[in-house]
Amino acid sequence: MELVLRKTDLLRELQLMQGIVERKTTIPVLANLLMEADANEIRLLATDLEVGLRSRCEASVARPGTVIIPAKKLFEIVRSLPETDVRIEEDRGGVKIAADRFDSRLATQAAEEFPQVPTGAEEYPETLAAAGLRQMVKKTQFAITGEDTRYFLNGGLLVLGPDAMLLVATDGHRLAHVKVPREAPAGKAGGEAEELRVILPKKTLSELDKLLGEGDEVVQFARTENHLFFKVGERVLISRVIDGQFPAFERVIPRTNDKKIDFERDKLTSAIRRVSLLSNERSRAVKLQIEAGQVEVTSSSPEVGDARELLMVEYAGPALQVCFNAQYMLDFLTAVETEQVVLEFKDEVSQAVMRPVGAEGYDYLYVIMPMRI
Repeated sequence: MELVLRKTDLLRELQLMQGIVERKTTIPVLANLLMEADANEIRLLATDLEVGLRSRCEASVARPGTVIIPAKKLFEIVRSLPETDVRIEEDRGGVKIAADRFDSRLATQAAEEFPQVPTGAEEYPETLAAAGLRQMVKKTQFAITGEDTRYFLNGGLLVLGPDAMLLVATDGHRLAHVKVPREAPAGKAGGEAEELRVILPKKTLSELDKLLGEGDEVVQFARTENHLFFKVGERVLISRVIDGQFPAFERVIPRTNDKKIDFERDKLTSAIRRVSLLSNERSRAVKLQIEAGQVEVTSSSPEVGDARELLMVEYAGPALQVCFNAQYMLDFLTAVETEQVVLEFKDEVSQAVMRPVGAEGYDYLYVIMPMRI
């Protein structure tokens, strides 16, 4: 292998690979990426056996070849290089990386040691709007648990319907639900298109979020028996399917919450953030003392102290006190962009719902369980 390519092109792809590569693994080869040079490009592949990413860079290839190269060290070297062309060349069981007057050599492994990863889908029957998918991922991924023994909760449920797509995530204490309109697949009327339901691993959503930030308008999507494929521009994100039955989330969404309070998002966010500084570090509990015309946000910790802040609101219902996990509330408030949010509730012990007020292009609701006071 011998080639020359621009530093900026290579660095952008290597940066996206860093989230895929496994640094703490019992399979050492997963800390590497596969680099293939041929014709006028190099192709890169990283995987942790659950999620993989394929990408490419234009290059001037003098001698084709394939190597396995340490992903983190290659990224650190390329990042530190001056803004010029990078020269890569196989040499004595390793690879030389050079630029300007800098020269280095990385040890490599035989290409045969790299695990087999699906090359990609032959056809991509589904087209998803990148902007809508980005909204869905950003507003749900924080609600996914990464440690639950119920493996089907370690991902988000993606539902592709004939005229809408939605993403649902829950950790058993809260549930984030985003619905975005979409056009029916080409050649199928809205009533004819079949609904697709798949569980995406948490890491898949995290890496998809990074790819969606690159500005492409559409994402091509396909599914095989065991894998999902998201084609974003020239990059393909490959993910294993989580095989399991996602909880019946429709039953969790309350339908009888008859009390509502509108809040200014910034004021509520600031109040919860300040008051939670003196909450119990383990429970992160804050209380909302709701009365006519006002909501008092309070917290207390026997070891530290207590705090309170008063918010003036429009509310004329009965007085009650409800307790929530502060971080759960802040996750929602940070994810939304609207100036107003609404809290819908029934009593001190039933699920509450938070929604953005005036959101355009998506329907977002966030179910949050109260804590025992």
